[in-house]
Amino acid sequence: MSYSLVIFDWDGTLMDSTGRIVSCLAAAAADVSLPALPPERLCSIIGLGLFEAIRDLYPEADDALVQAMRDRYAVHFIAAEAQPSALFPGALETLAALRGQGMQLAVATGKSRRGLDRVWGSTGLGKWFDSSRCADESRSKPHPDMVLELLAELGHAPEQTLVVGDTSFDLEMAERAGVDRVGVLYGAHPRERLLAHRPLALLEQIEALLPLIAARRLSVQTKSDQMESGVSVDGSVQR
Repeated sequence: MSYSLVIFDWDGTLMDSTGRIVSCLAAAAADVSLPALPPERLCSIIGLGLFEAIRDLYPEADDALVQAMRDRYAVHFIAAEAQPSALFPGALETLAALRGQGMQLAVATGKSRRGLDRVWGSTGLGKWFDSSRCADESRSKPHPDMVLELLAELGHAPEQTLVVGDTSFDLEMAERAGVDRVGVLYGAHPRERLLAHRPLALLEQIEALLPLIAARRLSVQTKSDQMESGVSVDGSVQR
């Protein structure tokens, strides 16, 4: 089948917010006297829900300390969002092109619902999406529930769906949900981590998603035409 639904991660995939997340994590850790960690370590947990991310970074922290760091992170991030992060170049044009082709779009993000609603409210970007799932209303990535819930809500089969993300958590979520997946190389996780989950492609820029989807549509149409004409996909004549 051709793709009819594309599910995007948000931070690091559509919005250029990775650096802001790292700096806010570092500031929150300092506020609650947790040890400083290198930026690459902080970057490694982007994509998880915030609770799961802090637990991964600081396994020695008890629940009260995790909550305290979550609260301080929210303070720093909300303050930083007075100046919204920019979309990556080509992101808006890609969303518009996909919608123009009649595709449905959704978001599966490690942000909270309040966080996603806040950024959508300040930027007006929510209009591009038919639905979304956040880490505080579903299971955190890499569990497949976000994808499975979106498929059920929007009425798409796994084979009609493509997930696009910048982290191994995005791609593992898609893999466990049985849907195709594409990684982007300009976000939080390096190529090696993305390749572990067998993406269809790794993109240097988000606009490269459009020819990939077009090629899938052409392949499906070609196979359909061959079947209708009595020619198999390997070129033999069906009798």
